Amino acid sequence: MGTYQRILVAVDPTHEAQPALDRAAHLAKCCGGEMTLFVCIFDFSYEMTSMLSADEREAMRNSIVTQRQAWLEQQAQSLRDQGVKVNTQVAWHNRPFEAIIQQAIAGDHDVIVKSTHHHDKLKSVIFTPTDWHLLRKSPVPVLLVKEHEWPVRGKVLVAVNVAAEDDAHQTLNDQILVHAKTLCRAINGELHLVNGYPGTPVNIAIELPDFDAHAYNESLKSHHQMKVSELAQQHDIDTAHCHVLEGLPEDVIPELAEELDAELVVLGTVGRTGFSAALIGNTAEHVIDSLDCDLLAIKPEGFVSPVKAE
Repeated sequence: MGTYQRILVAVDPTHEAQPALDRAAHLAKCCGGEMTLFVCIFDFSYEMTSMLSADEREAMRNSIVTQRQAWLEQQAQSLRDQGVKVNTQVAWHNRPFEAIIQQAIAGDHDVIVKSTHHHDKLKSVIFTPTDWHLLRKSPVPVLLVKEHEWPVRGKVLVAVNVAAEDDAHQTLNDQILVHAKTLCRAINGELHLVNGYPGTPVNIAIELPDFDAHAYNESLKSHHQMKVSELAQQHDIDTAHCHVLEGLPEDVIPELAEELDAELVVLGTVGRTGFSAALIGNTAEHVIDSLDCDLLAIKPEGFVSPVKAE
């Protein structure tokens, strides 16, 4: 848990900048791991060309795969020259997220690394449908990176949930902290914890005149601070870097990330079974959609992906 020995990089050949390659290489060097560069390609026109025989269509597909494999090998060689062990893999698949997850499962990878891109007019990170599918359905951690360097002593912000007393949430807190500490060591970073707690509902103060809203709020804040401090001490984290803030997680996490100028936010995502296994949880989705930095999303133990290995 929390080690990056097998790193799967989802490479987008349509973009010149490849921040995922740089980030994954950094992790591989720091953790002594190896990388697999993965490209998924598909062209529907080759499947529907009735003028060609099945053999001719297959030959054309193989030609495209071979060309892309050669390009990927060029990317890999520059990393090998830096001393990183690199493998390459090209797949023909009409659903890139499924191909990436299947490769992650088949290769027993520890993390998927993929680039995000900025929307020039909005000045924010844009998450593609493939990104969202990976966040919702990947059984292994997903690291989405933007086009920037990780500076030395960069800040890593970990979103924890100390309100829930059940073992599953406590285990997930421990999981994400182990991963965050690994990444912190990789960039010689500074680890911060954040926890949001709800304020006193206004209607309670109105309906119950004797209710002391201030005392209740202070008691709630104190409880969350105590729980976060206990978690920080268990993981040897500076309590001065613990942030317990009033408000919804989807509000306080992006705001604090911007205030700290965090390089990376680490959070856990909800694990479900059956039909809802494709969902990530409204809170996490709102947090992710508001971030403008790298993101590491981690599933709880026992999460079963709706995407099955081939």
